[in-house]
Amino acid sequence: MQKDKEIEIKIYSLATTAKDAIVFLEEVDGIRLLPLWIGPLEGQAIAIKFSGIDLPRPFTHDLMSEVLSKTGYKIKKVVLDRVKDNTYYSSIYISNGNDTHRLDSRPSDAIAMSVRTGCEIYVSQKVLDSSQVLNKPISTREVAEFKEKLKDLKPTDVFKDLQQKNKEKNQKPKDKDE
Repeated sequence: MQKDKEIEIKIYSLATTAKDAIVFLEEVDGIRLLPLWIGPLEGQAIAIKFSGIDLPRPFTHDLMSEVLSKTGYKIKKVVLDRVKDNTYYSSIYISNGNDTHRLDSRPSDAIAMSVRTGCEIYVSQKVLDSSQVLNKPISTREVAEFKEKLKDLKPTDVFKDLQQKNKEKNQKPKDKDE
């Protein structure tokens, strides 16, 4: 059986209400956004750590991260790897250097753990293909290329095309009736 391709994603944004939260996951080297509806408490667990707020007491995800660390395990990656009956499933891959284990997880918990440990987040190609995705208006690569072009841009470059068009317009022969 061939392994499904994994695409790296990251958190694009998080929107929360009193009743639920939506985490938007963006394809790192592409233009797709995957909206994922999660509970408000799960959204809060992601938002608190994502925004850099330090709490006086650990959340469950902080505790789990500490337990893994103290036992010599590290989270290698998290993968949103399947959809069944409109429910997303994910896996957390942990390793102690010798052994690697796959743990079944809710996507919100996997993302919360990723935010705490800094590990990569992936989504399987099958999940992306079977999901309702949105397109970003412009990719990160296009933004970087545009910024690079702006570094060498001179004021004359901006008006070059306008000057050429005006020159061509003024060179057109006029009708005798004008």
